[in-house]
Amino acid sequence: MHWLEWSAELVGTAILLAVGLSAVCLDFGPGSPVRQVLPGASLRLLVTGLAFAGTGSLVAISPLGRRSGAHLNPAVTFAFWLRGTVHRHDLGGYIAAQLLGAGLGSALVALAWGRSARAVAYGATVPGAGISAPVAALIEALMTALLVAVIMGMLSSMRTARWTPLAVWLLVATLVWQGARFTGTGLNPARSLWPNLLAGHLDLYWVYVVGPMAGAAVATGLTRLVPGHVGPMTAKMFHDPSYPSVFNTAM
Repeated sequence: MHWLEWSAELVGTAILLAVGLSAVCLDFGPGSPVRQVLPGASLRLLVTGLAFAGTGSLVAISPLGRRSGAHLNPAVTFAFWLRGTVHRHDLGGYIAAQLLGAGLGSALVALAWGRSARAVAYGATVPGAGISAPVAALIEALMTALLVAVIMGMLSSMRTARWTPLAVWLLVATLVWQGARFTGTGLNPARSLWPNLLAGHLDLYWVYVVGPMAGAAVATGLTRLVPGHVGPMTAKMFHDPSYPSVFNTAM
C-alpha cells in the first residue's frame, strides 16, 4: 500500500478542483469582475483554462506532485497502467484518491462560492447546445487522446520530460478555450463527477467516463505503433530523482 503517494494524489486533486472550479465561478458567476474586463466569453474561457490547467501543472512541480506523480486524472493513470508503468494496486489506489480528492475540492467550492457556484452549475460538464451525448463522448475521447499522446511523447525522452507540465498546461488551456462550447471540456472523470452530481446532471456523467477512458486507451495503443517510440520513461508528470517513485521507471 502506497499511502503517502495516494494521499499526495488526493490532496493534489483537491487543489486542482478547488482552484479550477473557483476560476469558473470567478470568470462566469453573477457579478463577475472578470466579465467587466473581458466581456467576451471566449477570452474568459481561455483565462479559465489557463487557471485550471495551470493549477494542475503547479501541483505537478510541487512536493505533492513530485511524490505522487500528479496524474490528477483517472484517464492518465489508466494510460500509464496500460503502458505497464503503474501497478494494478496503484491503479485502484490512485483512482480512488483522485475521486475522493475531487469530491473534497468540489465541496470546498460549493461552500465558499455559494450562489456563484450554483449559478455556474458547480462547474458541471455537459454537452453544448445541439451536441448529442454520443457526439460529446466522441469529442471527449479525441481531446483526451491528444492529451495522453502529448504526455506519452513528452515523457519518452529525458530531454523533454522536464517540460511536460508546461506542455500539458498550454494544451489543456487550449482545449478548454476551444472545446468547452461542445462538451464543457471534462477530460477527467474525477473532475466531472462531483460537479455533475451537485448540479443534477449525473445522467450525462457517462459521457465524461467513457469518452476520456476510451481516448486514453486509443492514444496509448497508437503510441506503441510509432516507430522508435520507447514509451514513457516515468509515470510522473515531473520526475525528481530526489523523491522516491513507486512506478516502473527508466529515469
